[in-house]
Amino acid sequence: MAQYSQDLNGVFQALADPTRRSVLGRLGQGPASISELAKPFDMALPSFMKHIHQLEDSGWIRTEKTGRVRTCVIERTSFDVVEAWLSEQRDIWERRTDRLEQFVINEEEGRR
Repeated sequence: MAQYSQDLNGVFQALADPTRRSVLGRLGQGPASISELAKPFDMALPSFMKHIHQLEDSGWIRTEKTGRVRTCVIERTSFDVVEAWLSEQRDIWERRTDRLEQFVINEEEGRR
């Protein structure tokens, strides 16, 4: 559970920044080089690379170097972590709302 929580924290922390979300959005269309990804942003390459490293460290992307070009590819693992967590949360809240609904129904029947 602790490892799962740590992974989840890193995954969501990576999504907290609009630059990183934009990079993931672009990578959803397919692999791209660092220079392609950095082009739309008004920041120095070393600053942009910090975003790439955070995405890579959190498991959202992986990078591959071929010659002088480093290409980024989206990873499925972090999506699976988020999906599992959201599914757990959905189940918890559905059970809670089901209990609330049952409580309201019982209260209304008790008033009749």
